[in-house]
Amino acid sequence: GPCGPCSEIHVDLRSEEEKAKVSGLDLVNNDHPQVVEVWNLVFMEFNRKADGSLEKLPAQHIDTGMGFERLCMALQGKSSNYDTDVFTPLIAKVEELSGKKYTGILKDEKDIAIRVVVDHIRAVSFAIADGQLPSSGGAGYVIRRILRRGVSYSYRFLDMKEPFLYKLVAVLQEQMGKFFPELEKQGALVTEVIKSEEESFLRTIENGLIRVEKLIQQTIESNLKILPSNEVFELYDTYGFPDDLTRIIAEEKGLTIDEAGFEARKKEQQDRSRGGAEQKVHDWVILEEKAENFVGYDQLESETYITRYRKIENKDGEFYQVVLSETPFYPDGGGQVGDKGLLENATESFEVLETKKENGLIISLINGLPKDAGAVFYAKVNVAERKNSQANHSVTHLLHEALREVLGTHVEQKGSYVGPDYLRFDFSHFNKMTEEELALVENKVNAKIKESIALQEFRNIPIQEALDKGAMALFGEKYGDNVRMIQFGSSKELCGGTHVKNTSEIGHFKILSESSAAAGIRRIEAISGDESEKYFKNLEKQVTELSQLLKSKDIIRSIEKLMEENASLKSEVEAFKKEKAKGEIGDWKNAYEQKGDKQLLVKKTSLDAGSVKDIVFQLKREIPTSVTIILSDADGKPMITVGVSDDLAANYQAGAIVKDLAKEIQGGGGGNPGFATAGGKNLEGLENAYQKALNI
Repeated sequence: GPCGPCSEIHVDLRSEEEKAKVSGLDLVNNDHPQVVEVWNLVFMEFNRKADGSLEKLPAQHIDTGMGFERLCMALQGKSSNYDTDVFTPLIAKVEELSGKKYTGILKDEKDIAIRVVVDHIRAVSFAIADGQLPSSGGAGYVIRRILRRGVSYSYRFLDMKEPFLYKLVAVLQEQMGKFFPELEKQGALVTEVIKSEEESFLRTIENGLIRVEKLIQQTIESNLKILPSNEVFELYDTYGFPDDLTRIIAEEKGLTIDEAGFEARKKEQQDRSRGGAEQKVHDWVILEEKAENFVGYDQLESETYITRYRKIENKDGEFYQVVLSETPFYPDGGGQVGDKGLLENATESFEVLETKKENGLIISLINGLPKDAGAVFYAKVNVAERKNSQANHSVTHLLHEALREVLGTHVEQKGSYVGPDYLRFDFSHFNKMTEEELALVENKVNAKIKESIALQEFRNIPIQEALDKGAMALFGEKYGDNVRMIQFGSSKELCGGTHVKNTSEIGHFKILSESSAAAGIRRIEAISGDESEKYFKNLEKQVTELSQLLKSKDIIRSIEKLMEENASLKSEVEAFKKEKAKGEIGDWKNAYEQKGDKQLLVKKTSLDAGSVKDIVFQLKREIPTSVTIILSDADGKPMITVGVSDDLAANYQAGAIVKDLAKEIQGGGGGNPGFATAGGKNLEGLENAYQKALNI
């Protein structure tokens, strides 16, 4: 990659007395807290290749990085970033909300927690304001982990059991909003997202604490001193419970966790998540230093040649990335997937598997390397996929406008996926849409499609001119001085994607679902064009098949009749179960055996859980000094139900009994001293539980 010599600028913040004792030069890059680097300049002159050799870059630049917080520390004469006015307003608010005083002590757990909170709230707030929402994968997962770390520290060391980090956003807005208008504009969304994430994770912590306590108890009962790595990793990975919190709780009980096993499981998971993404990328072979010419807005085929290529090796084999002198292939961007197609001439043909943009280059991935890399080829876009993708892209613009008309101008696009098969559209809105709202939005979009509105495209115009024309700039997108504006009637947006020439080409628009994507973010998934046509044809086929199956043209009435008959049959079944249960009660009352200080009944049955519960409650009321244990097999699922009469509550606990028996069926459960139940996975274990119950 690009590299070159660098200059580092350090500042010595020590007292004159300290400087006289030891030269600052001797402390440079030695982790001294008051001799710190504030500025770095890298003179980008070379590209280092995979073999270690250097080649001159076609253009030289200076990569400059200045530490804003460190510069403030130097200018304000502070000994720590956290003592500057960058952080003090946030720290003051944390002190107010938590009732804890910040002392600035380096290793004090409370102070560490406060520093973690104020640092992390800045990171996640700017990320969310910039368009990156917390999620369960990718970059969104990084944001979620940062936020959860802040919540974890405040929960453990500041005793904050309720959401409060979201209240710091207003302080950050007041402090930074003037310089970062996106933070001011997106403040409500940032606050709502952080609050929702806090609430969710605090529930996770509460549930996780129960699981940790259970795991610790099982470990102690097994006379072990180390928590198994599998269970600790499951808490961490499946339930999102912080491993350091598990570690602390374990240490309080005199236990440790299997550190080596836990780290091994983490590495396995990371390797799995990387999966096929791991690949070896070779150096570019540059045939000609030329910027490619994108012609994909106007044509789907073009004569071209390769200007550079590099080999890619991954688990699927060898591929080549190529840059073309002229390309019709649209690269992945703005939510729209990149084009596929062919690169061919009279002697060779290669499949274009994907197209993306990297460092300003439009790069297409092909399944081989031409014998003559400099030969002339014809680049041909997959017309069917492009047609469907651009229909879906154009319809997202119409959808955006319709949502704002129906729900209000607070609606803004927060993300999208536009492919040939379907579209996904995320937007700001705090409530679930009603069926009426969805129908109205769908109808508005289809009305625009039927109007046959011609595309008006404004290429390479100044961004201010586009904004003056009424174009919407989308959340999270970065724009240059010149932009492209897409207009369909009153819908005007800045957009670099491909579009239909007329809305009539979209065909029909159909919303498939509306759901929550994140706090304050709703998601619509929909189809248009060919996929919409397939959808309605499939519906028509299903209606025909249902009509034939029901032997009726009036499908609705036939289904209503079937539901009425089903309800009647269910009532008959319930009545039969009750009669059967009454018969069982009589037999079971006479089956109790005197065992020490109690009357014990242990029975197997195939009765359903509801019937068993009713019987056990009746028996524990009517049979004094009784312990009732019923082992049932309903629909292939083992269940254990325990009832203890009130007069034995001091000697026997239903919850403890069922917990012990549940081990035999690989299950768990609970209840109260008088009644408890447990379900499990191992049906064969019921016999062992039965034998064990006889000896209680």
